[in-house]
Amino acid sequence: MNKLISVIIPTLNRANLLERALRSVVNQTFPPDEIIVVDNGSTDDTKNMIKDNFQNIKYYFLSDKGVSKARNLGIKKSNCEWVSFLDSDDEWHPKKLEKQIDYIKKNSKCKFIHSNETWYRNGKNLNQLKKHKKKGGNIFKNCLKMCCISPSSVIINKNLFSNYGLFDESFQVCEDYEMWLRMSAKEEIFFLDDKLLIKHGGHKDQLSKKFWGMDRFRVYAIEKNLLKNNFSKDQNGLAIFYLLQKLKVIINGAKKRNNIKTYEEFKKKYNYWKFLS
Repeated sequence: MNKLISVIIPTLNRANLLERALRSVVNQTFPPDEIIVVDNGSTDDTKNMIKDNFQNIKYYFLSDKGVSKARNLGIKKSNCEWVSFLDSDDEWHPKKLEKQIDYIKKNSKCKFIHSNETWYRNGKNLNQLKKHKKKGGNIFKNCLKMCCISPSSVIINKNLFSNYGLFDESFQVCEDYEMWLRMSAKEEIFFLDDKLLIKHGGHKDQLSKKFWGMDRFRVYAIEKNLLKNNFSKDQNGLAIFYLLQKLKVIINGAKKRNNIKTYEEFKKKYNYWKFLS
């Protein structure tokens, strides 16, 4: 029988958080066929924690190569038809895999599915804004606006990575935003409204806290795909529209903070894409 699903967990110096994430995987009502942890250069007790508390975990060590490199290695090492991701600071509802796999089995067209989620910050429940509402279908426009799919919520047919490529390892952050642009431009995205993911925020090592101006990276992602002709003609129009909006925000922010270098870089980009629009 073919192996069905792999769980890929990138981590870096999060032994305590990783233990919670792993327990949420091993306690699934539909157990995965393999669990892959890619350690991105931890210097804490990560390896021993796994060895002492869990069995049959495939563990790989990288020397601080970034989350994209870690996820990509997990994909390459996976032996299953479907892959799911779990960030080491998140955890799953016990029926996460069961509900999504059941949906996949009933919907033959489904190659990519994500779910709703619950947010916690510093241990307190956090209400989502209207703009964060998740959905499925042809959601390319939504994916342009912001990253509207949490990596920890997805199950993806492994063939999609053959079709559209792996995560771009040049992106330190927003690598998921860039990937979802590529896939949502061509694929229907399926969605379960069940809150199957619990996201925990507020800790100091969140990537979003390490980099200012996250829209800078979303600009790079849109530009990359426009220049590689990854979008249709209509999608190009939408992409340039939202690209110009993001560029305005960055330019105004840089001007306000007297950040000349950023102002000049993104003003040049704005003039270029405005000319083409």
